[in-house]
Amino acid sequence: MNTSRRAAAQAPHLTIGRVARAAGVGIDTIRYYEREGLLPAPARRISGYRDYTPDAVTRLRFIRRAKELGFTLPEIRELLALSADRERGVRGVKQRAVARLAEIDRRIRELKRVQRGLKNLIDACPGHGALECCPILTALSHEET
Repeated sequence: MNTSRRAAAQAPHLTIGRVARAAGVGIDTIRYYEREGLLPAPARRISGYRDYTPDAVTRLRFIRRAKELGFTLPEIRELLALSADRERGVRGVKQRAVARLAEIDRRIRELKRVQRGLKNLIDACPGHGALECCPILTALSHEET
């Protein structure tokens, strides 16, 4: 066997199940990311099974962690592209992270507003009596002014 064939034969190749376990994602998630272009399609074995390299695990972990930080799939696609851009990558990644943080701050403010409103409705509700007199149901049934 020549050297290049031997190196290819010795390179670790993983099944989709092993990749899923190592990356902490489901098999269907991997297939979805492939369809969406977030994960390059792997080589196929003669049997037709997918044949992944360890790079797939690294990329899937990146995607999973980015999702945990609240990045959307289009944003993750952009982050992946920026991570390969040696000239503008760091600046672009920072800009995306700053934008994500601003969006999270906006959502927190909105959730706090909703929390205050719900707390006020709960405090106003006696917890007994006719449904028509329930301030929670009344507030939910009427348009905001």
